[in-house]
Amino acid sequence: MALEIVRIPVLSDNYVWLVHEAESGETMVVDPAVAEPVLAEANQRGWTITQIWNTHWHPDHTGGNAAIKEATGCRIIGPEAESERIPTLDRKVKEGDVAKLGAVEAQVIDVPAHTAGHIAFHFPTEQAAFVGDTLFAMGCGRLFEGTAAQMYSNMRKLEALGDETSIYCAHEYTQSNGRFALTVEPDNPALVARMDAVNAARERGEPTVPTTIALERATNPFMRATSVDELAARRAAKDAA
Repeated sequence: MALEIVRIPVLSDNYVWLVHEAESGETMVVDPAVAEPVLAEANQRGWTITQIWNTHWHPDHTGGNAAIKEATGCRIIGPEAESERIPTLDRKVKEGDVAKLGAVEAQVIDVPAHTAGHIAFHFPTEQAAFVGDTLFAMGCGRLFEGTAAQMYSNMRKLEALGDETSIYCAHEYTQSNGRFALTVEPDNPALVARMDAVNAARERGEPTVPTTIALERATNPFMRATSVDELAARRAAKDAA
């Protein structure tokens, strides 16, 4: 793998991802909620942050932008459709565009629903995708600015990235998502086994992400929904839980 990916837990349940490409020496931050822990982690590793990539405008994904940029002079890339809500952006991207870390290319994918202009970054050669708040381990983002039809489409787009693709989401929501998933499919053996593993990991204080497309296809009630209506019903039930 050309990229070294480091998980930085911040706030109560956010993950910021620090991504380093050794050949070029470039280091990128995905969705920095805050600046200080990110700058400290990069400094400790002797890495210089050259880029920030934002998946959407929410403050717990962009709150560290300005301070990191001030400290490092880095370049900030984010969703074109949300540029008015992310004033620190230097480059605005949309589906079909390419973002690069060193020579390693990421495809930009439009995944609106949680927010109207949400994007994801997929590194095909690394089999890795940074998806913000669109896909979680056994969950999906709330439909704050979009529709169930959009989220259903997002599930198909992400599913098509392939079973081996690692999914780097932005929150540690796995345990609560799994509890809901069990109300949908209590007899799914893959789900039951996964929740046993998740509960044990959290008991030890360990993170449960990244996940993979294969795991989500087997256990995620939103990716497993067979229609827009079914996804909508499940999302409404999760919101009310």
